[in-house]
Amino acid sequence: MRSERRGPVCLWPLAVLAAVVAGSVASACGVESDCRVADRSYRMMLPEGYDGQSRIGALFFLHGYRGTSDGVMQNAELGALAGRLGVAFVALQAKGIEWNAPGAPSKDRPVDTDEMAYLDAVVEDLDGRIVLDRDRMVVAGFSSGAMMVWSLACARGDAFAGFVPVSGTFWAPVPEECPAAPFNMIHYHGTGEEVVPITGRTIGDARQGDVSTAIEMLGEAGGYGAPAPVVAKGLDCTRRVESAGHLLELCRFAGGHRLEPGFIERAWGLLVEQVP
Repeated sequence: MRSERRGPVCLWPLAVLAAVVAGSVASACGVESDCRVADRSYRMMLPEGYDGQSRIGALFFLHGYRGTSDGVMQNAELGALAGRLGVAFVALQAKGIEWNAPGAPSKDRPVDTDEMAYLDAVVEDLDGRIVLDRDRMVVAGFSSGAMMVWSLACARGDAFAGFVPVSGTFWAPVPEECPAAPFNMIHYHGTGEEVVPITGRTIGDARQGDVSTAIEMLGEAGGYGAPAPVVAKGLDCTRRVESAGHLLELCRFAGGHRLEPGFIERAWGLLVEQVP
């Protein structure tokens, strides 16, 4: 989104950590080349030594404003995280410089794009390339990518183990309902965030949503319980738990507009591995 021109780059351009494994697992796409789905694309990285027969989960990641799937693949820290988790790392690609999230600035928003259908198509395409464990799939995103994650969650909540938006929520106005709730979500936001303040700010003809309003809406829509503090190193977190065990967390960290792969690793442990 337009605001990110003022802040740090969303993903640090580091050397590619690994390539897609050779042999039967190899395909015409991967770390350095696009995987095509209709008129869209994505990039993927498979765990080193993946045998092509074992079921593996997947971490889907949505880049920020003006980001690219290639840039995500060059983030060695995210690649290393996916390697530790032993999952497919999938970098989604916006159709243009911005995602088609409801309420995004009209100048940048590709209004003819169906992001829900795109996500569905990527999952199906990935499932045709690897032995995908659909019970171990998480969608994460940063900044405007996180804003898209919130919308995807409310449409596809039951299809994924969880959602991890970092430094971004709905564009205003925050919707009054979330049809797919309850689901697992852990939202991270900096205490010194200025690019996407927790209360939001105006960008062109749009305004960023208020994180607290979004959390309250989701809490009510999903029937989550009252918030309670949880212990998390370097974080100030409150957690709500739904009757079936779905988690809704808001975690604040010291600092501004940045992505720490450790946030996603913690979330994966809670939502997929169910590590307390």
